[in-house]
Amino acid sequence: MALLECEGLTRRFGGLVAVSSVTMQVATGEVRAVIGPNGAGKSTLFNLINGVLPPSAGLVRFDGEQLTGLTPAQVCQRGVSRTFQLTALFPEMTVRENASLAAQARDAQRWLPFGGGAVFHRARAKADAALERLGLSHVADRPAGLLSHGDQRLLEVAMALAQEPRLLLLDEPTQGLSVEETQQAVETLKTLLAGGELAVVLVEHDMEVVFRLAHKITVLHRGAVIADGTPEEVKADPGVQAAYLGDFADAAD
Repeated sequence: MALLECEGLTRRFGGLVAVSSVTMQVATGEVRAVIGPNGAGKSTLFNLINGVLPPSAGLVRFDGEQLTGLTPAQVCQRGVSRTFQLTALFPEMTVRENASLAAQARDAQRWLPFGGGAVFHRARAKADAALERLGLSHVADRPAGLLSHGDQRLLEVAMALAQEPRLLLLDEPTQGLSVEETQQAVETLKTLLAGGELAVVLVEHDMEVVFRLAHKITVLHRGAVIADGTPEEVKADPGVQAAYLGDFADAAD
């Protein structure tokens, strides 16, 4: 059974159709990449899934429950977390404090007038566990703004993981990284995802990263799905090569 179901998702901005009748399913343990040229609708699709934008048509289900109409905070409470294309951290706060704040955001008791200490301690424990998984424990007490760009991107993933999601949306996790930082990030993510307890939707411009991490790939072009399948099927699709991959498929082989 699919954990995430997008059914006929469409988003219009006036006369522009940014996402057009996208249908996609993602199972627990699956890493699905969403690729396409700039303006294909990838980030808009993420915003439809996690409630930043309402769809013009279609719906999103998570574990059988409809998410369409919920706020981003409510979607997070259901077990969906995301990172962003642009780094979104509190630079003067420590790495641990950033991750703890993210964990507190999903704690069901965070608004109770009593018991705040218990919420804080739970959040810190979840933060430390997430930092350990991302290899950031050694910088936990360092201001986030002093981290390298690569570690800041990993910290964003750790913040999402501290919320203990069942579905993780990764928006361009290697954007702006050097070749060496990208390789290190890919190895860290591969280790993180090897357990198979998460469903992951990955938007990524680096095709080498996509083909190393993804089990399945959905290709968007002008807001519509033009291909959907395994990395091997997508690489061999003439329409995908014409629209996006170009000579990469030959180089990858």
